Amino acid sequence: MKTITFNESNISSYIFDDEHSLVSTDTEITCPYFIISDMNSTNADIHTGVTIPDDWVGGKYLFDGVNWTLNMGWTEPVVRDEDHNEV
Repeated sequence: MKTITFNESNISSYIFDDEHSLVSTDTEITCPYFIISDMNSTNADIHTGVTIPDDWVGGKYLFDGVNWTLNMGWTEPVVRDEDHNEV
């Protein structure tokens, strides 16, 4: 697997299968199905060959290139039903 992290915080924002091609330039990261415009070769790293935590969600974990740690600033999203009640 691959993960893309912000350099400043090590927040793991995206994951991809190893076979997906990611291209990082000084303005963006191009992924198979979309472009990440707030991450680029100067503010983010693409880590390959990583084992993703089973409960990974974008922003939940920090990855320093070796170790995963829980992002202490992350909170569980609130899930709501169609009437906007918490479930």
